[in-house]
Amino acid sequence: MSLKRVVVTGIGALTPTGNTAPEFWQALASGASGAAAITRFDTEKFKTKFACEVKNFDVKDHLDRKEARKMDIFTQYAMVAADEAVKDSNILSSNFEPEDVGVIWGSGIGGLISLEKEVRDFTLGDGTPRFNPFFIPKMIGDIAPGYISIKYGFRGPNFGTISACASSNNAIIDSFNYIRWGMAKAIVTGGSEGCVTQAAVGGFNSMKALSERNDSPQTASRPFDAGRDGFVLGEGAASLILEEYEFAKARGAKIYGEILGGGMTADAHHITAPHPEGLGATNVMKIALRDAKLNPEDIDYVNVHGTSTPLGDISETKAIKSVFGKYAYNLNISSTKSMTGHLLGAAGAVEALACLLAINEGIVPPTINHFTDDDQVDPKLNFTFNTAQKREVKYALSNTFGFGGHNASVIMGKCD
Repeated sequence: MSLKRVVVTGIGALTPTGNTAPEFWQALASGASGAAAITRFDTEKFKTKFACEVKNFDVKDHLDRKEARKMDIFTQYAMVAADEAVKDSNILSSNFEPEDVGVIWGSGIGGLISLEKEVRDFTLGDGTPRFNPFFIPKMIGDIAPGYISIKYGFRGPNFGTISACASSNNAIIDSFNYIRWGMAKAIVTGGSEGCVTQAAVGGFNSMKALSERNDSPQTASRPFDAGRDGFVLGEGAASLILEEYEFAKARGAKIYGEILGGGMTADAHHITAPHPEGLGATNVMKIALRDAKLNPEDIDYVNVHGTSTPLGDISETKAIKSVFGKYAYNLNISSTKSMTGHLLGAAGAVEALACLLAINEGIVPPTINHFTDDDQVDPKLNFTFNTAQKREVKYALSNTFGFGGHNASVIMGKCD
C-alpha cells in the first residue's frame, strides 16, 4: 500500500504564555514564563501555591454562554484552540466531504474540575443525589472531539486518546496514520487540559512531583538545572489541522510543515518513575526515526519532555545520547515546559506546535531558568539555555512521556 504524505495546514493555541498561536510563539521566542500565583482556589494549606494558568480568558468571548456552561474547561479550551486552527486552515471554504474530515484529540485527565465540583457538592449535602445532568458528558475525556465535530459537521474518525502526558502526541500519531492510510483527508488534532484544581495540585503534591518554589514561581520550572525540584502544573490547548498532501495542495492550503513519523513504546518499568536508563525513551525515538526514514544526524532540534523533575530529565538525557551518539552534540535541545509549565495531556500538541514554528521561523526556543549545571548532565549538549538561538531547522523531534510508562515521539519537517 502506498502511504499518503501528511501536512499541517492550520494551527491554534490557548496557553499560559499566549492565547493565540502568534502570541504563544512570541512568548516562547522571548523566553517568557507563564508561571504565577494560583487564582482558581485558596492555596493557603497547599504546599504549591503557583501554576501556569491561562490568563485573560473569558469563555463568553468565544462560545455561547449557555453552551459553555455544558462544558468543562478542558473542552472550552479545546473548542477555542480548534476554532483558531480550523479558521487558519481555511478548510471550511474548500470542497470536502464531511465524512473525510475527523477529530482526534488528547487529554490526560479530562473534566477533573467538573468531577471535583460535583463530588464536593454531593458530599457536603444531605445525601440527596442532586447531580448536574451534564456532569457525565462534562467529565469524560472523549467529549472534546465530540463537541468539535458537532460544531463543524466533521463526520470522519472521531475519538479521544488517553496516555497521561503522552496523550496528544498519541492523537497526532493516530491522525497521521489515519490520513496516510487513506482513511481520512483531514483531521483536527491536538490536546487540551484544564486541571489547576485542588485535587490535581494536592494529588501531585502528595507524590512530591510539583515544584514548591513558592518564592519564585517564574523560575521554578528549570529543566536540567541542578536546583530543579519538580514540574510546574500548566493548562491550555493547542490544535493542528493535518491533511493529506495532495488534498491540501489542490485547495491551495498554506502548509506549515510535514508530519514524517511517529513512535510509541512502553517503559514496562514503573507506574510513575521513568526507566533509569531511558530505555523506553530510547526505543521510541529510534522507532520515530525509522518511521520517518531519517538518520539521527538529520534531526536539528529535539523538544524534550524535560519536566524539571530530578529523575526524568536525567533519563531523557541518557536516551538522547544513546539514540544520537556523536550527533547529539550537533542538536539544539530545549524544554519549552520551562516557560509553559507542564500541560499534561496537552503537552504534546503545544510542543509539536513549538517545533513547527521553530521550523518556520528558524529560531529554537530556549530552556529558561538555567542557573546551576547538574554534574549528571553532559555540559557539551546544547540545551539552548536561557536565550533562543537562530538556526535553520529542517527536521524536529518532539518527545512526550506519561505516567504508566507511555512514550510517544513525533517527527516533523519542512515540506519540500
